[in-house]
Amino acid sequence: MARRSPPMLRRFFCCAAKSASAAGAGAVAGGTKKKNIVFLGSPQVAAAVLETLLVASDSPDSAFQVVAVVTQPPAAKNRGRKLMPSAVAQLALDRGFPGDLIFTPERAGEEAFLSDLKEVRPELCITAAYGNILPQRFLDIPPYGTVNIHPSLLPLYRGAAPVQRALQEGVAETGVSLAYTVRALDAGPVIACERFDVDEYIKAPELLAILFNIGSKLLLHELPSILDGSAKEKAIPQDDSKATHAPKLNSDESWLSFNQEAKVLHNKVRAFAGWPGTRAKLQLMNQNGEPDVLEIKVISTKVCASCDKTGDGNEVLFSGSSLLIPCSGSSCLEVCIVACRLRT
Repeated sequence: MARRSPPMLRRFFCCAAKSASAAGAGAVAGGTKKKNIVFLGSPQVAAAVLETLLVASDSPDSAFQVVAVVTQPPAAKNRGRKLMPSAVAQLALDRGFPGDLIFTPERAGEEAFLSDLKEVRPELCITAAYGNILPQRFLDIPPYGTVNIHPSLLPLYRGAAPVQRALQEGVAETGVSLAYTVRALDAGPVIACERFDVDEYIKAPELLAILFNIGSKLLLHELPSILDGSAKEKAIPQDDSKATHAPKLNSDESWLSFNQEAKVLHNKVRAFAGWPGTRAKLQLMNQNGEPDVLEIKVISTKVCASCDKTGDGNEVLFSGSSLLIPCSGSSCLEVCIVACRLRT
């Protein structure tokens, strides 16, 4: 019988040569010089935004060109701990982007990086999940400013984990915003936003991908006004009094406490999917009648409409291939997919 336990700067690949178009040689669209854009981003969702920009910039009538990419430095990944480029850097390289125009500063305020950035003469910088704080010296460089794709309806969920914190709170609606970057965190004027209905089963990685996809399309729609300066006139200042914050997740938060209601735990599983995931401990009685602790990684859940508790109300039931775990308030969490590790 199972019982629940108590809650418990440098450049990248410099071997590549600068291409004339990428280095801002002045490709022409309809007789007008293309405007230089620098893209900043790191994870896979940002790589999808970069792909959208590169495809659009290849169009003969495009008003812009991507002249440089800025991303996080290579990081040790997988069991071999081999240094691997970010998803954005890999995408840029796969698309034939000049390796010496992929910048990977440790911090965006480094003098060498800022000098390199000025050399490519960016007129606009676009950020999407870059993961580095941008100092004022950076923000002063592009004349049309820096525009961020932020996956929330600002001023809600400012910070590093807007999608995860929104799911954790069980929101029925979220969205994506295009906003100018200022020194205060995610506090710049909003150019445009688009809303998105959230169902009760969608998880953070899927929702992130959807919102950045919507954001990239919204960006392309708004780029003409951003590049002619009119977006600054229409951008709406945020109401700081309505701001909420979305702090970065940490692994210590991953434990589930069944002293909470099942809906709260279900939302946390959705929010923490991907990283850091969610974990729980169950107590098993072995054949000798002694307790063993089973540590499970909870991957997928549902909220049960009803749960017939037995014994002292802490016993875990089995329903087909699922576990039914009693929670606070007479609620019950159906755990559909788990990974297990037994600790004696």
